Amino acid sequence: MPEKRRAIVRAARAVFGREGFTGASVDVIAAEGEVSKRTVYNHFTDKESLFQAVVLEGAREVARSQAVLADRHLHKIVDLEQDLVAFSLDRVATLEEFADHWALVRVIEAEAARIRPVLLEEWQQAGPWATIAELTRWISELVDRGHLATDDPARAANHLNLLTFIAVAQPTFYGALPMSRRQVTTVVAEGVETFLHSYAAPAD
Repeated sequence: MPEKRRAIVRAARAVFGREGFTGASVDVIAAEGEVSKRTVYNHFTDKESLFQAVVLEGAREVARSQAVLADRHLHKIVDLEQDLVAFSLDRVATLEEFADHWALVRVIEAEAARIRPVLLEEWQQAGPWATIAELTRWISELVDRGHLATDDPARAANHLNLLTFIAVAQPTFYGALPMSRRQVTTVVAEGVETFLHSYAAPAD
């Protein structure tokens, strides 16, 4: 039943994020989801398939959320620098909004050697690569509208991501050791300023 599956996924997200992929137990997941172990296996073949489902669902949810943020902030540019800062700050806020998912990202990075490469690639396609592809699309549009100048929108998208979102996400271990709001704003504003030094369209 759908509600049973949702209960399993919620519990699995919490347990995997807390105990890691290797350390997590299906027994504990079943207990926290208030279902039987048999019910877990009725929905998922094994622990790996459950981990895969949880990771991919979370990655797609975060990618969709960040796509909405891009549309909200970049659909109509009023002040390019301010709009990019506001967009990037809202992206950083997803570290807190989707804290359970980012805990799984910490697990993936810590246990990558123990996770099958095909699963790692599926996660990248559903999450990080999808987000960069969407950001690349917006960079291309901003170039067409005369706000940015580059012949390599994908490269520019990667740079914006590294200078803003990753510049906060990595030092904080994806939100585990949060920065103050003031620190975050400083990092993001400086990142956007650096980005625009390279990619802002020349003034008329």
